[in-house]
Amino acid sequence: MTEKFDGLIERMLEANLLLPEAVELLERSMIYRVLERNAGNQCAAAKQLGIHRNTLQRKMAEFGIGNGKARRRKPVAKAVGPKKRKNPAA
Repeated sequence: MTEKFDGLIERMLEANLLLPEAVELLERSMIYRVLERNAGNQCAAAKQLGIHRNTLQRKMAEFGIGNGKARRRKPVAKAVGPKKRKNPAA
């Protein structure tokens, strides 16, 4: 594995790829593949990558992976007390 990685680094250096570009390429590829392996399950993908789910969602938006947006949940309904009668029986 180390030999393959060293060869990849050599090719990147020969192509004059800058470090930020190389890091972005690695992150984008890893995120995309882990999401594929986990059938789009972001929680499982984040766990496998060793990052927080919010970080994964931010990077997905940054790299344009998926729809580029975090999935939004419906807001929780406010707690409502018991209904009051308008015309109480006298």
